[in-house]
Amino acid sequence: MPYAYLEHISDVGIHAEGETVEKAIESGAEAMLNVMFELTTVKETVDVTFGASAGEPALLFVEVLNEILSIQDRHSFAFKRLEVRELKKTGEGWLFIGTAFGEPFNEEKNEVKTEVKGATYSGLIYREEQGKHVFECVVDV
Repeated sequence: MPYAYLEHISDVGIHAEGETVEKAIESGAEAMLNVMFELTTVKETVDVTFGASAGEPALLFVEVLNEILSIQDRHSFAFKRLEVRELKKTGEGWLFIGTAFGEPFNEEKNEVKTEVKGATYSGLIYREEQGKHVFECVVDV
């Protein structure tokens, strides 16, 4: 599994990793979505492409997770996964474009585990170790 959960007193810590920064971000998104929904109950009938930017990878990770939550909340979706379309370093920092896949939320079909209010800077880490890119942060539940 490309993600794990970290012990936290009141919220949920996420540890995500991947062979690339893109894969690590995708793993982190799946970890967060898995806190919210039983992902096996979510089908991929809608997709939403969005962008985010930040000065460094760790900050971008939080921005991407929060944008997923924002879109999901505004449009009443249940997302299952994220696919990074483009990630590049610019003179200003990092630019991200990705697509979230899921379906319109259906309380009778989509099994809800808990609400995630937001990804936070608490415990925020980005590092490379043993050939993998690693992100960690706490999501507020």
